[in-house]
Amino acid sequence: MTNDLDTLATALYVKTDDLLKASPQLTPWRPKVGISPQLSDAELVTLSVMQALLGFPGEARWLRYARSHLRHLFPYLPQQSGYNKRLRRSAGLIRHLVRALATDTSAWTDDVWVVDSTPVECGRSRETVKRSDLAGWAEYGYCASHSRYFWGLRLHLVCTLSGLPVAFALAGAKANEQQTLLEIFAVEPGLLAERPGQTLIGDKNYFGAEFEAQLADAGVHHLKPARKGETERAGAGLFKPLRQVIESINQTLKGQLDLERHGGRTVTGVAVRVLQRILALTAAVWHNANVGEPVLRSLTAYDH
Repeated sequence: MTNDLDTLATALYVKTDDLLKASPQLTPWRPKVGISPQLSDAELVTLSVMQALLGFPGEARWLRYARSHLRHLFPYLPQQSGYNKRLRRSAGLIRHLVRALATDTSAWTDDVWVVDSTPVECGRSRETVKRSDLAGWAEYGYCASHSRYFWGLRLHLVCTLSGLPVAFALAGAKANEQQTLLEIFAVEPGLLAERPGQTLIGDKNYFGAEFEAQLADAGVHHLKPARKGETERAGAGLFKPLRQVIESINQTLKGQLDLERHGGRTVTGVAVRVLQRILALTAAVWHNANVGEPVLRSLTAYDH
């Protein structure tokens, strides 16, 4: 195999199709009586990943491009409304596929993880905040790296050093980072139970005696820079370059996969668009690993 977009799309389609055949319960619900879709679920997921990799936040423009350039891969393409509805119903399938691809790489067994949260802005005007269906989930928060307030959510992401997403959660902008991380591990206890001695690197926001005690009880070796008034920890000199890894991963999601231009207006719409970008990153890492690329997180071969 080679590392070009068509090859990735073909491999992803086959992987998704095999997953659906082995686990038909993952197929998005549709009425038993009716017209069978001309675009299969595996094709839909593949199409959505190509949209994220090629940098088309808007669905209308993406489908116009696909009709002109991707007919060799997708003989039938739905209208914008049909694509949007089916993509939202495929959120569960996309989430399962992220894990299926991740566990199919050697990076899945890495014994060092990095964790951080990054803003997912959902609106700027006061009128948007007042009328949005996201009210009650999205909220005002502060982004220290950009020194500004924003209205929206935060994506909490646990990754390997090679950029492979391991676990994630989408929460309100003010959600406690320590509590959110503990809840991520509580939802999937097997993540840590199967990895005694896992190392987790976070920033200064992941602190607290009770928080660290719970991680230690779960077998996690937690590393973070010392906060003001704390004694510097052993190995602190390694934190800065390793901390840059998660910042770089977040920048890949934002700069190359347009995380902040998701365009979602409802809870399901935002969730599936964030999942779409996480799947695109995971698919690129998975494919790069399979073809033997030295830099697993590189998207250069797939963004044009």
